[in-house]
Amino acid sequence: MPGDRPRADPLTRKKQWEEQTLNPSLDLLPERDVPFTTVSGHPVDRLYTADDLPQWDRDCDPGFPGEFPYTRGVYPSMYRSRLWTMRLFSGFGKAEDTNARFKYLLAHGQTGLSVAFDLPTLMGIDSDNPLAEGEIGKCGVAVDSLADMEALFDGIPLGQVTTSMTINAPATVLFAMYVALAQKQGADLSRISGTIQNDILKEYIAQKEWIYPPRPSMRLVIDSFRFCAQHMPRWNSISISGYHIREAGSTALQELAFTLRDGVEYVQWAIDAGMDVDTFAPRLSFFFDSHNDFFEEIAKFRAARRLWAHIMREQFHAENERSWLCRFHSQTAGCTLTAQQPYNNVVRIALQALAAVLGGTQSLHTTSLDEALSLPTEMGAQIALRTQQIIAHESGVTNTIDPLGGSYFVEKLTHELEQGALDYFKRIDGMGGMVAAIERGFPQREIQEASYRYQQAVESRQKIVVGVNDFKADKDYPVQTQEIGADVATHQTKRLARIKRERDNRRVASLLGEVREAAHSDRNLLPIMVEAVSAYATLGEICDSLKDVFGVYQEPMF
Repeated sequence: MPGDRPRADPLTRKKQWEEQTLNPSLDLLPERDVPFTTVSGHPVDRLYTADDLPQWDRDCDPGFPGEFPYTRGVYPSMYRSRLWTMRLFSGFGKAEDTNARFKYLLAHGQTGLSVAFDLPTLMGIDSDNPLAEGEIGKCGVAVDSLADMEALFDGIPLGQVTTSMTINAPATVLFAMYVALAQKQGADLSRISGTIQNDILKEYIAQKEWIYPPRPSMRLVIDSFRFCAQHMPRWNSISISGYHIREAGSTALQELAFTLRDGVEYVQWAIDAGMDVDTFAPRLSFFFDSHNDFFEEIAKFRAARRLWAHIMREQFHAENERSWLCRFHSQTAGCTLTAQQPYNNVVRIALQALAAVLGGTQSLHTTSLDEALSLPTEMGAQIALRTQQIIAHESGVTNTIDPLGGSYFVEKLTHELEQGALDYFKRIDGMGGMVAAIERGFPQREIQEASYRYQQAVESRQKIVVGVNDFKADKDYPVQTQEIGADVATHQTKRLARIKRERDNRRVASLLGEVREAAHSDRNLLPIMVEAVSAYATLGEICDSLKDVFGVYQEPMF
């Protein structure tokens, strides 16, 4: 019987295989002349065996789901009890347009809302500002005041949905609007759940949508931590984002390392501000990219959970087990979508979504096939949602937890990513932390160099992008695209003029003065912001008031 055979030493057995089986085969059929690496350029061996995990104990090292260090999942039963939240990133035009899309997606099975804001909103600029011209409603929904927030969630009780808002530099102001709307709806703030991205560090590293310098911006983040700990215990006060780091051209390792090190920075600043780690850490969440390299992405997610658990328990001495959990949302990679042969994007998105699920995500956004060309159409959004539903209900991958756990390749790659991240941590710690590293331009340069190397690989055809540098087509099949008309800007500026005309401007001026006074002190800015937006002070007015105190960030030449 096979089970009665004596076990050969793994090194001996692998060597025998190479000599007796592999090499004769290669004499007849050599391996392809391509670099066998991950998308990130990490070398991949032809075969992984137990020899690649010499100190690894198959009975102990992977652990079990729901138990420290959570390599195999943050919850004991994972998707057998509850599927991930299906949350498509939605936002375009005026608030009424996005409200209709929200209702369409909820009716088709989406289980959470996710708001994309337009560029002026992301930069803290009102629609009537000359700098907003040409951008109003184009890359997301325009929100200037509480009136827009009211229209955005018209007919959607905030106490009955979870909402994620992708906003960073002016995050506290948009969050204040959401809080004010919840109060107007009569919702219990302690029961409101969702996430505000609120991750300013990755803006300086990658996305470049900042307003204030790093240090006062960090103060705003900590103010939101305090407010949520006191009033909204079910709200995630930050979504520490690797997604935009990866979209800027980083490797998977850099995404992992810089994201978690940003998390360390936020925790340390909160502790330095006098907060107990277990009062805010359970509501920290993360946001990762799910890119093209299937196994590298799965290993990245597993390494993130393990690293964060050790950091929180051993470095910060958190006692609440929920403080150890790396809970994360993931999104399929927008940067991998191609305008050439756009229907190929459906396949890319499906594979990336599957990697996120096999990696144990808590929430997932699938991009739409048309996003290389425009904001998603209704049809594109529906296909993206159906992709998740097919994975959840037809593929069978949700029947067991961490099905790739114990794979020699996956476990080895998980270990290598973890060790590589720890090496980055040491370098950043040696610079004085992530804020200091950003001020020196370190993570920015690392990403720029990685992006350059990848583009070189594409242009030399060492990396194939189907439909772009190989397998080109004589013609592309057209796809419908979403158009944002000039009427959106007209609508926004008219609404804004009406708001400013009808509100109590004397009270607004007084509240904006209080915002400036609070910014000069150590007073938490969130409560006064909630008052200000409730009086229909605008996003731009509040952000300008903070500029008077904090100044405006100018990126140095590195």
